[in-house]
Amino acid sequence: MQIAIGLTFPGTLKDEAVLCYLCKTYNICLNIIEASFSMSSGWAILTVDGEEEEIKKAFDYLVKKNIRIQQIETKK
Repeated sequence: MQIAIGLTFPGTLKDEAVLCYLCKTYNICLNIIEASFSMSSGWAILTVDGEEEEIKKAFDYLVKKNIRIQQIETKK
């Protein structure tokens, strides 16, 4: 399954490698389409490829980190 999403990051995560952690912890592949980060906030548009269950686990992690997720498109 492939999902296009938008993420909004709080500034408190500026020193954490959140996207790297997702790829290493969950069996998913991320492709960053566009992104912008500053010391106070950040956003990214990316595609996520993987099994539906792994993507759900990754999204649960993002929500726990207070990262806002906006689903743009889904391809099965």
